Amino acid sequence: MFRKNETHLQRNIFSFQEELPKTQQKQLYQSEEYKFYELIFCNIDEEIFKDLYSDVESRPNAPINTMVASLVLKERYDWSYTELFKQIGFNLLTKTALGLNQIDEIPFCQSTLFYFQNKLNNHYIKSGENLLEKVFDRLTSGQLKELKIKTKIQRTDSFLAASNIRSYSRLQLLIEVVLRLYRVFREEDKERFKELLKDYRSQSSSNYIYGLKGSELPKQIEKIGDIYYRLIHQIGKEYQESKEFQIFERVYQEHFSEENEKPQVVGVKKTEELSSSCLQSPDDIETTYRNKNGKSSKGQSINIAETVNPENEIELINDVSVKANNINDEKILNERIDRLKEKTPDLDELHFDGAYGSEDNDKKFEKLEITPVQTAIKGRKAEVSITITKKEEDRYKVSCPCQSLEAVLSAKKYKAEFELSICNNCQLSSKCPTIKNKHFRTYNFTEEDYLKNKRHNSINQIPKERRKLRNNVEATVAEFKRKLNNGKLKVRGYFKTVLFAFSMAISINFGRIYRHLAKS
Repeated sequence: MFRKNETHLQRNIFSFQEELPKTQQKQLYQSEEYKFYELIFCNIDEEIFKDLYSDVESRPNAPINTMVASLVLKERYDWSYTELFKQIGFNLLTKTALGLNQIDEIPFCQSTLFYFQNKLNNHYIKSGENLLEKVFDRLTSGQLKELKIKTKIQRTDSFLAASNIRSYSRLQLLIEVVLRLYRVFREEDKERFKELLKDYRSQSSSNYIYGLKGSELPKQIEKIGDIYYRLIHQIGKEYQESKEFQIFERVYQEHFSEENEKPQVVGVKKTEELSSSCLQSPDDIETTYRNKNGKSSKGQSINIAETVNPENEIELINDVSVKANNINDEKILNERIDRLKEKTPDLDELHFDGAYGSEDNDKKFEKLEITPVQTAIKGRKAEVSITITKKEEDRYKVSCPCQSLEAVLSAKKYKAEFELSICNNCQLSSKCPTIKNKHFRTYNFTEEDYLKNKRHNSINQIPKERRKLRNNVEATVAEFKRKLNNGKLKVRGYFKTVLFAFSMAISINFGRIYRHLAKS
C-alpha cells in the first residue's frame, strides 16, 4: 500500500540533531548534507511512484523519498551498497541528508532497496515510463524556476558508458554460452550430451581458447556451430523458457545460418555480417558494441543537454537519455529534441558537434524554430563559402564572396545564376562549387540543402562570444565519467545504466547549486 513519508517533518526535542552541542548543530545545518535534504530530499515527489503499490489495505511501502535520495547519494560519493548502508547506519550527516532524526533509525534493508529497483525496472518494461526520469525532470524544473535560469540557449553531448562485463572473443563467447546452457540441463540430459561437449566441460572457455593457435579458430567455430545445430534441434521444449536457452538460441541465430543442403549443414556467418547488436556477453544481454573515435565500447550511450546562457550565473543539466551505444548521436537528438522543447519552450538555440547534424534534425529545428549551431562539420570543408538565406516562403538569396542574387524555382530545385563576367575574374573560380555553362555559373539546391547550409553557417551569424559555448560541455561529461573505471560502469544492464545516469545528473545539479549558494 502506498504511503507518503512525512515523518522527517516531525522533528522533536529527542532527535539526535537537537542533542548535539550548539557548535555542532550550526555545522550540521550549514553542511552539504543538510542542503541536500532541503533541496533534493524534500522535493522528491513520492506521488510519482504511487502506481507501483497496491490500493488494497496492506503493509505500507518503505519511504520512497529516502530510497531515491539514497540512490543519488550512492552515485554522488561512489559508494557500494555495503558502504551506503554503513553510512546510513553510522554517519549522522548521511542520516540528516535522508531525513532521518533518530540515531537508531534504519529506514529499509538492502533487499528492500533492490526490490524497489526491480519494481522501477518492471514498471519501465511494462509501460515505457521511467519514474526516475520524472523525478529528475520535476526537480530540475523547480530548480530552473527558483534560480531564474534562462533556457533559451542550450548545448548537448554524449559519451559511452561501458557495461561491467568481461570482453569475450567470438569463439570464447560461443563456448561460454553453450556451457551455461549445459549447467541447467537435467541430469539425464547432461549424461546424454556429455560426450558431445567433452572438449569444453572440463575447463573454462578462456582456458580452452588459450591453447589454440590463430589458424585453428575458423575450424573451431565450425565445430561448435555443428554442436549448436544438434542441441537446438534435439533438446526438449522444457528448456525454452529458461534464460540460458533463450541466450543460446539468440547466439545461434546471430552467428550461424542453416544452409539448404542434404545433409543440412550449418554455415558460419562472416565477421563483417555480425551486427553491433549481437550479444556481447551472457551477463548483459542488452549491451551493444560501438567504436567511437578509435575506442571500442560495449555498453550504452548517455546523452545530456544543459543550459548555457552567458547571462546565467549557474548552468544546469536539464535532459538525460540512455540509448544503445550503436545508435548515432543524430538519431538520439532526433528523438529528444521534441521533449527538450516541451520542457523548455523558450529554447531557440542549440549547440552541438558534427555528429548531431542530419537532414531529419534540420527539419525538426525549422519546425520548432530552434537555431542549430554546429561547431564542426563532417567531411571536407568547402573552399568557397556559399550562403543561402531565406527571405520568405519560396524566396532565397544566394551569396558567394563576390556576388549576391535571388534564386528562382525550377522543376525540382532552386537555381541561382551568377554572372559569368564576374566569376571569370574571381580568384576562387577554380574551387567554386557552382556549375559553369555558356552564360552563367549555376548553383542548384533544394529546401534540404538550404537547411543544411543554414546549420553550417549559423555559427558565423551569432556573436563571437557565443561561438565557443559548446566546448565546456566536455567538463560536464567529465563529471559523469569521473565515476567510471576507464570508461566502464560498476554495473551491467540498460536499467542500471539509467539509474546511474539520472542519479548522477541529480547529484551534479545539486553540487552546482550548493556551490552557487555557498558563494553567494
